Amino acid sequence: MTQGWSARDIPDQSGRTAVVTGANSGIGLVTARELARKGAHVVLACRSEARGKEAEALINRQVYGASVEFAPLDLADLSSVRAFAESFPHAHLDLLINNAGVMALPYGKTADGFERQFGVNHLGHFALTGLLLPRLRAAPAGRVVSVSSGLHALSDLDLADLNSERRYRRWIAYARSKTANLLFVHELARQLRSAGSTVVAAAAHPGYASTNLQTAGARMEGRRAAERLAELGNRLLAQPAETGALPTLYAATAPSVRPDSFTGPRLQGWRGAPTRSARAKWTLNDATGERLWVASEELTGVRYGL
Repeated sequence: MTQGWSARDIPDQSGRTAVVTGANSGIGLVTARELARKGAHVVLACRSEARGKEAEALINRQVYGASVEFAPLDLADLSSVRAFAESFPHAHLDLLINNAGVMALPYGKTADGFERQFGVNHLGHFALTGLLLPRLRAAPAGRVVSVSSGLHALSDLDLADLNSERRYRRWIAYARSKTANLLFVHELARQLRSAGSTVVAAAAHPGYASTNLQTAGARMEGRRAAERLAELGNRLLAQPAETGALPTLYAATAPSVRPDSFTGPRLQGWRGAPTRSARAKWTLNDATGERLWVASEELTGVRYGL
């Protein structure tokens, strides 16, 4: 990878259609904006219509001639995921960026009864990718990028307790959901290869980037001291969202990206230009990936048919 790779190095995206989940703020907003700047038509898949429309207007102000549209998507509700896929108006999809996520929230459940972090971060995107896969395969060079985290290294999956029903620890649950992202990419890449598909499945992570993820959990619980500490960390230690989005943009657009690759910041995985990232060995375990895949199909009702 080029040491100084930046958004300026994104190849021309004219004629390509992209979906970015969670595109209303942070990494997702920057990702959507820079893809639009390079000519892609970008679907802003967001839970909040108000925030999605605000992001659409902001990108139109910042990028002359941008082609963006808001579409409602709530990853915590599989009926919303199905509705998004069924109403998707484009015959092909060149790029799906599974960016949206939640982090270290108090215990809660999705509309379908899944533990919230596992449900949103993994199962929602698993279902979305499966439902949109025919459109990705119809594209000449389809690509799926799932945004994980360096914090995946805190914990392997507990396949006997995917929904943290026995014991809930917010950071371990987050780490497991991010491990699930990497195992999903690992198994999807394997299945695509076996099916002879040219769709590339890859992963990325932003390092320590200043977004609203860090403060959301503390704010929900009214833990003001923890919220202020997270805000201070964002100001003093984190890189801006513009830099944090670079690994995702690289994984999404660089010609040399390989299936099942994991891209992150160059400097200790925290900040800097994108490069190949270290990953826990359990995220490359074929047996675990297969078992997670089977469980995910059963939980979501979405079958890939590869």
